[in-house]
Amino acid sequence: MLTNQDVRSFHRAAVLASVDIVNGVRPEDLDRQTPCEGWNLSQLLAHMTVQHRGFAAAARGDGADHAHWDSATVADAVATDPAGAYAAAVTDVLAAFSDDDVLAASFALPGFGPGAEFPGAQAIGFHFVDYVVHGWDVARSIDAPFTLPDDVISAVLPLVFAVPDGDFRAAPGSPFARAIEAGDGVSDLGRVLLHLGRSPAWTLPR
Repeated sequence: MLTNQDVRSFHRAAVLASVDIVNGVRPEDLDRQTPCEGWNLSQLLAHMTVQHRGFAAAARGDGADHAHWDSATVADAVATDPAGAYAAAVTDVLAAFSDDDVLAASFALPGFGPGAEFPGAQAIGFHFVDYVVHGWDVARSIDAPFTLPDDVISAVLPLVFAVPDGDFRAAPGSPFARAIEAGDGVSDLGRVLLHLGRSPAWTLPR
């Protein structure tokens, strides 16, 4: 498990790739379904935007404040200007993660439970996994191609396979569905998606 290594350069590449994808979202796309069951694209983008804000706050020592994680606080901005609201949140989190001391900082992440705290290096790993997957989610929702450099996928794979599978993933509110078995010939990005409960073959319902 490489959760304590510095993955920030790979993380940055994945997050900036998600910006490129979100830049292609039009207001009329916001009601589209997504691979995240129960969320349309507007809800997914609000989640992605506020998670950037929450992780930025956590990097600065203020992650325990639940207000930083409330999607309702960004929903109107996302609905009005999805690309602009998202890009501003990305700028915030990348700046927060660039601090020299961030890897050793303690991140309060209330989404993991009351009082949950993690070393910065591990918390950034969590965020990295999420935005590889969510970048793909948005791309699939707008029928856009999604690729990441091979070194980014290689860096995220051990973090993804450190995420345990189990019946708890079927519970309401779980960030990932149950893992799907990978067959032969699956790409490394496909392996990431399958382990986190997404089918690489997902297409927008017509």
